[in-house]
Amino acid sequence: MANRLTQIATRTGDDGSTGLGDGTRVSKDHLRVQAMGEVDELNSGLGVLLAEPLPDDVRELLVVIQHELFNLGGELSIPGYALLKEEAVARLDAALAHYNAALPRLAEFILPAGTRSAALAHVSRTVARRAERALVALSAQEAVNDAPRQYLNRLSDLLFVLARVLNRANLDGLGGDDVYWRSERLAAQRSRDAPDLSADQ
Repeated sequence: MANRLTQIATRTGDDGSTGLGDGTRVSKDHLRVQAMGEVDELNSGLGVLLAEPLPDDVRELLVVIQHELFNLGGELSIPGYALLKEEAVARLDAALAHYNAALPRLAEFILPAGTRSAALAHVSRTVARRAERALVALSAQEAVNDAPRQYLNRLSDLLFVLARVLNRANLDGLGGDDVYWRSERLAAQRSRDAPDLSADQ
C-alpha cells in the first residue's frame, strides 16, 4: 500500500481493470467498483461543502461523516469485509432526530435551492441516493453487509435536513427559509379554500 501511495500512476489499469483491496482484479465497470466510485464522489462533494462557512456543529458532524464514508469505501473494496460499524448508522439517526426537531414541519415540497451551502448539501444528498442505488444493485449480485446500505439511506435523509438547517443559518447574509415549489394545483386549491370576504364589504 505504501508503494501505491507514492506511485500514483501505476499503469496497471490501462487494460480497463482495477485492483480490489484483497488483491483481485476486476473490470472498472464492475458493480462493486461503481459503488466505490459513487461513495468517493459523495465524500468529495462533502469536501466541497466543508469549504463553505458552516455552523461549528454541522462542520464537526460532516468531518466525522467523511471518515465514515472512507471506511465504507474501504469495506466495499474488500468483498466479505466489515469496516463500517453499526454505531455509525446510530449516530446518523441521532443527528437526524436532533436537527429535524428544531425545524418547522414541512407542508409543501421544497426545491434544492437557497444558500450555496444548502444547495451543495442537496447535491450531496442526490449523490448519496445514487450511491445507495449502486449498493442495492451490487447486493443483488454479491453479499453486502447491511450497515453500508443503511448508512447511505440515513445520510441522504440527514443531508436533506441539513440543507434546511443551512438555509436558516444565514451565514452569508442570504437565505432564511426553504425555497418552496410553486405548485399550480396547490395554489388553485388554496384559492378555492380561501374564505369569501366579498359579502362583508
